[in-house]
Amino acid sequence: MTAKSKIQLEFPIKCSPSVLYNRFSTASGLSEWFADDVHVKGKNYTFIWEGAEQVAEMIQNKDSRLVRYKWEDDEDEETYFEFLITKDELTGDVTLLITDFAEEDEIDEATELWNSQITDLRRILGC
Repeated sequence: MTAKSKIQLEFPIKCSPSVLYNRFSTASGLSEWFADDVHVKGKNYTFIWEGAEQVAEMIQNKDSRLVRYKWEDDEDEETYFEFLITKDELTGDVTLLITDFAEEDEIDEATELWNSQITDLRRILGC
């Protein structure tokens, strides 16, 4: 098995960090933009896209600014996907940093998917 490459993407978002955090940490927030539907049982989140399900465990959750998930079926122990919200103290600018992992030949596709997802998120948030 080849190691996956880390992808880090940065998106400026004109939105309050608490509103943004809710979109990454709750079933209702995630189902607005990330998946067709989301069910939560404990720390396990079942994401549903066009009838297909994929389960991820929330492995980290910090101070309304970071949420990290690990796909249940991913055999690579080092991989996860993460949403980190930062706010510049001087300007008040809010930035979303996304970390994900993909096979070398799937990096462009994964990046395009995140760009599309964040476009949906911005539309829903009105920012």
